[in-house]
Amino acid sequence: MPEHPFHDQLSLEEQTEKLGKQAVTLGLIPSFVVHYFPDTWVFYIPNENQSEPLTPEEAYLRLQQLVKQ
Repeated sequence: MPEHPFHDQLSLEEQTEKLGKQAVTLGLIPSFVVHYFPDTWVFYIPNENQSEPLTPEEAYLRLQQLVKQ
């Protein structure tokens, strides 16, 4: 069974935030925004035209794909 860097909602959100910071540091994205709500975090990864809200799961998968390339 593969080990994952997250085990619950909060650790997923924290890992997603770390990936976002890593992607910015590597110059893969110009910036990202996290809105912190009591029940969940909402992530925004801008592109050329717009920035749509992403769930932690969506943002994690998108950022993981960017960083691994």
